[in-house]
Amino acid sequence: MNYKQVLDTRYGLKRWQIGEVASKIGQLYYHYYLRTSETSYLNEAFSFYSAIRQRSYYYQVNKEGRPELVVKKLRYYARYIVVCLLLNKMDLVKILVKELSDEIEDYTQRFNTEDQLEWNLVLQEVAAFIEADPIVILNDNNSVIVTSNRLLEGGVPPLEQGMVVGQLVLADALIIGNCNNQVKFSELTIDMFRMLQALEREPVNLTTQTSKQGTLEPIEKPAKRENPHKYLLYKPTFSQLFTFLSASFKELPANSVLLIYLSATGVFPAGHSVYEGPFDFGGVLTNTNRDVVNGETMQKRNQAQKEMHCLHPGDLFPFTRKPLFVIVDSSNSAAYKNFTNMFGQPLVCLLSPTMYPKSVQDQSQRGSLFTLFLYSPLLAFSSVCGLNSMRQGLWERAQEFLCKVYRDIGQLITRSRSIDQAFLQFFGDEFLRLLLIRFVFCSAALRLHKLFRECRSFPESYPELPRQETVESSLLQKHVIELATMLEVQSLFWNDGLETY
Repeated sequence: MNYKQVLDTRYGLKRWQIGEVASKIGQLYYHYYLRTSETSYLNEAFSFYSAIRQRSYYYQVNKEGRPELVVKKLRYYARYIVVCLLLNKMDLVKILVKELSDEIEDYTQRFNTEDQLEWNLVLQEVAAFIEADPIVILNDNNSVIVTSNRLLEGGVPPLEQGMVVGQLVLADALIIGNCNNQVKFSELTIDMFRMLQALEREPVNLTTQTSKQGTLEPIEKPAKRENPHKYLLYKPTFSQLFTFLSASFKELPANSVLLIYLSATGVFPAGHSVYEGPFDFGGVLTNTNRDVVNGETMQKRNQAQKEMHCLHPGDLFPFTRKPLFVIVDSSNSAAYKNFTNMFGQPLVCLLSPTMYPKSVQDQSQRGSLFTLFLYSPLLAFSSVCGLNSMRQGLWERAQEFLCKVYRDIGQLITRSRSIDQAFLQFFGDEFLRLLLIRFVFCSAALRLHKLFRECRSFPESYPELPRQETVESSLLQKHVIELATMLEVQSLFWNDGLETY
């Protein structure tokens, strides 16, 4: 922004044109973030977008009488909001949404354009996105506190001294969202938004920024990229998904892990076949392309054929030649229990419940409970207990207690004599360790919750975890009851273990 004078005087650019240049640079930094997963680029994007607003570069656009220029301004607001959401600047998001609403109203009244409904939909989407978290944390002044759920320094239980685990590192992650009717904004479903943050470290410059607003001190830049590289795929077709999967597989470095996160509507088999193979259990939905309509109608005539717009477990078999960590959040996640480790490489699948109690199912539009547990176990635990607000002091005490629970779960996993080695091979990576620990906590909590009575309401995994040593451990059950007591919701849980069932 230091060259504004040059752009203004030497090149005779109007203020909105300077704003457009700055907006394009901000968008470039945002795309750098998407490509590299380096969160410091989000701060760079924010600094440009923030300066545009502070200096009112787009202020005169409405007087130009050209609708296409106003659309540039509206797009700038939408992009700025996305960056602020990713930086958890929720107070600013609410201000920007109000400003965007006013701009859209002015735009539609003055120009009577056909895209009025589209822009109103953008407003509805971001409003729903903001309200998606099921619980608010309040300080003593009843102001809402925004918490970050990125990985904090020291936020993962350390490995015990002398503990032998794999040295694998999570290098790449495909985050796929294809749920019908789930809250979304700018090609990010709420599940995708949560999972991408669960796979990022909290950058120093997000928490300790002391420089002038809109600038970054060089000392704050991370020394190296520590976040796994991510591909965000919103409603991909099978060919798009397979292309990105193949590219990621091809580029995966030695001793590295590929993570596939699938948040998608379940696809169930049309009928039962005599031989039940990896393409006979259905899978999760992929998007349809118009160019396969003929194939689709043919398929409907022949029930023996498999659903083509579906990622079947068998579709992932070729990629098990390298270490693979799969998370499936779907009504047909159980299809992925039917995996076969054909190549002897580390392979783990974490699978969501396939059925929830009605009270939980009614909230599914605001994101899946299973993904919420992997993103923020305390948020999910509070949600499933019907809490919608919590005092900051209680929240912090509960989080501190959960840190102790995580340490104990880590020890249950590493000290188990019958656990599959695949879990331990992934346990050396901090992101995967935390996901595994949160998965075990989720399983234990739901098994004790009185509303969750059916086996289909519990998460599962491939390979199976030894239940008595992990998710049904008496120590872990005791911790769940202790947390419920701390939150004064102990009446919602069975207090005498699983004997009640």
